[in-house]
Amino acid sequence: MDVLWAIKRGTRKPTRIMYEANLSWKPLQRILGSMKSQGLIEEIDVTDNRDKRTNTMFEITQKGENIITYFNRGKEYLKIEEITKTRE
Repeated sequence: MDVLWAIKRGTRKPTRIMYEANLSWKPLQRILGSMKSQGLIEEIDVTDNRDKRTNTMFEITQKGENIITYFNRGKEYLKIEEITKTRE
């Protein structure tokens, strides 16, 4: 979910997504690959971009947007009560 949120908020470069989602490189690559194969994100080739450090950027798809919406609805249904300890 953190990767989807990062891309939805406008973070499009792989390294920036990695930092924002607090992941290391290899797990991020597996997650991005899985999300691409499921149609949650799209990989965009930006070879003509002036930034020569990366040729790949990512955008969230409608299906990815739907996942975020469903996740938020699910969180609303789950009422997690905070357990507080009382000192005696």
